[in-house]
Amino acid sequence: MASTEPTYRLFINGEWTDGNGEGHLTVVNPATEEVIARVPEAGIEDLEAAVTAARVAFDEGPWPRMRPKERAKIMSRMGEIMHRRRAELVDLNMREAGSVRGLAEAHQTDAPIAHWDDITDRIIGSYRFVEPLLPVVRSGPKGMIGQGVVLREPIGVAALITPYNFPFFLNVCKLAPALATGCTTVLKPSPDTPLEALVLGEIAAEAGLPPGVLNVVTGDVAVSRALTTHPMVDLVSFTGSAAIGRQVYTQAAQSLKRVVLELGGKSANLIFEDADLERAAASVVDSFTVHAGQGCALLTRTLVHRNVKDELLARVRDLAARIRVGDPADPATTMGPVISASQRERIERDINSGIESGASLVFGGARPANLDRGYFVEPTLFTDVRNSMPIAREEIFGPVGVVLEFSDQEEAIRMANDSDYGLSGGVWSQDLSRAYEVGARLRTGTVHVNGGGGLSPYPPFGGYKHSGIGVERGEYGLQEYVLLKHVGWGVR
Repeated sequence: MASTEPTYRLFINGEWTDGNGEGHLTVVNPATEEVIARVPEAGIEDLEAAVTAARVAFDEGPWPRMRPKERAKIMSRMGEIMHRRRAELVDLNMREAGSVRGLAEAHQTDAPIAHWDDITDRIIGSYRFVEPLLPVVRSGPKGMIGQGVVLREPIGVAALITPYNFPFFLNVCKLAPALATGCTTVLKPSPDTPLEALVLGEIAAEAGLPPGVLNVVTGDVAVSRALTTHPMVDLVSFTGSAAIGRQVYTQAAQSLKRVVLELGGKSANLIFEDADLERAAASVVDSFTVHAGQGCALLTRTLVHRNVKDELLARVRDLAARIRVGDPADPATTMGPVISASQRERIERDINSGIESGASLVFGGARPANLDRGYFVEPTLFTDVRNSMPIAREEIFGPVGVVLEFSDQEEAIRMANDSDYGLSGGVWSQDLSRAYEVGARLRTGTVHVNGGGGLSPYPPFGGYKHSGIGVERGEYGLQEYVLLKHVGWGVR
């Protein structure tokens, strides 16, 4: 019987190739454990060809020298194709990354397309690639007027390395600003979720993106290391764990590359005694069950005032009992699998660590009894947690949350900030002045007051401390991909 698996190839210098690697990556549906595709695993020769293509496209090609509105025209065509292929992208994300339909539609597909549209609009609208400076007048016998401009020029070849949890979203959040500013790129997706990156190659080819401007290669550690250390790469943008981020930072430092790191989190959700507990409880459950907890910015560390802790937990238990764990293809499913068997094993070790350290299980802690296939873990919540416990300090990246209690505002802020991470945070209080004051004192890149204002393409996204360097999204994300040049002259 002939295989029905679709055929994917590497995208290098505007062409599709089987590559020179020794094997293939097997892409597995994490809900069913079925193989959905096989992709060539790029070898070092393929990586070299991709970087060389990007270098030539930057040094000799038209893309960096196009007027912004010309780049915007091609990017707009890419955006139109994304809109047209939306249903296909949603389906692919459900099968490749294990997202439930609502998440696959809203966050995994619609949000990145909106971000792409926003960046495209900005490069022909508000973004200033040439910024005039105020003139300087010098008086005296040799008086003169000094004038000048600041140019925002593309940094060069950008290596974009993305993880498995939000593949299309993160691919787009890196690719859009890189292309908009005139950079050329090598995109290296996670070996678990390479398909949505390769679809971007198809979109680029159809839209007429010049050869070499986008190259998509697959692979694992060896390919990533070759990319982060390559002398022809000018910038590395990496999303992943803090441990791997430190390795990327060290590797890139050897040639003084620009580095943008969006790393892990153990974000705190502060719930005060005057909070709307119905809404706050829903946020607690969402914070460790959305995408089975596989999100760096999820608020997996709940800090609650001791006077309302019991009521909050009762509400959380009730909501958690309604979660349906299963195959995202089932419309009734509200939480899908984690990405792989090895990731599930890591999560289970963390759960056992929590139990051994003396924390109390509120619910969960095992594999769902009714699912014999797929990489599923029950929604799991711990209470009686101390801030010194590993489960309160280390990113688990699975459907595991912890609850800690505090007695007053100052203690809550100290506990929230007592973390190596600083990516996101939440504050729940009906006293908006207090909520704002507390949010301003949290050492974290994003704070959601009473649930925040929803996902937006406009604000910056980045972290403090071990959660990263630099930001993504909106005009702020564009700044990471440009160099500033001052050109000045005098007028007698």
